[in-house]
Amino acid sequence: MARTDLRNSSRYWHDPRVPGLSCLVADFTSHDYAPHSHEAFVVAVTEAGGAEFKSRGRTDEAGTSTLLVFNPDEPHSGRMGWSPRWRYRGLYLTRPAIETLNAALGLDATAYFCRNSFHDADLIEAFLGLHRILDDGNDPFEERELLLRSFGALIRRHAAGEPRLSPPARDAQRAARVREIMRERHAEELTLEELGAAVGLTPFQLIALFKRSTGLTPHAYLTQLRLKAAITALGRGTSIAAAALDAGFYDQSALTRHFKRSYGITPLQWVQATAG
Repeated sequence: MARTDLRNSSRYWHDPRVPGLSCLVADFTSHDYAPHSHEAFVVAVTEAGGAEFKSRGRTDEAGTSTLLVFNPDEPHSGRMGWSPRWRYRGLYLTRPAIETLNAALGLDATAYFCRNSFHDADLIEAFLGLHRILDDGNDPFEERELLLRSFGALIRRHAAGEPRLSPPARDAQRAARVREIMRERHAEELTLEELGAAVGLTPFQLIALFKRSTGLTPHAYLTQLRLKAAITALGRGTSIAAAALDAGFYDQSALTRHFKRSYGITPLQWVQATAG
């Protein structure tokens, strides 16, 4: 009996906040890729099932335990192979995005990879998380932070020739200054580039410094400031929607998501519990 092909779809879009960055979500049951190449740097991670790919004269598997990386203009092909399904997410960085990434990471040269597959569970989760956040498109600060953290880790661990990433800063005064800016301007649309420039750091250096000095990433710290501001507003009787926007969240649903993640209850439950 012939199998009905219910999953053979793909969705491709350009990220408006990072020129040269595109994303793909694909769900295939029968598709095969002929030999081809991209002018972009490609990272792909499987969510379900898997496939076979061929590159550099060898065949390997693209499963949930494998991160795929292809340098620009590197030929490769793919086929369904052993699995009846392949659902994966891909990131494509053309020259403008690569240059943006190099500047933010403090790289003196573009990274090159001598292998196409890496069995690195932390990186797989990092790139899946990055892609899903880009798909949501509701938090530019978190998007940029995850972009730099995931690619920074990939390059540090697996790029050829040990490319020179800018060393992390160890300056308590700089960290304190960034925290002060965040406290004063938490409701604004802050960026890692802006915060780093204020203390003479690249965005990647800022992330490393902040994590070491506070135990949190810049986005996590900023989220906590915004949650505290929202709670203060809710305590004054401000509506949940207004409290979310006044605190700097994208919308009420963003506040609810972070509120529940941090406190285990929704803003509405908090309001109801404190009403008496």
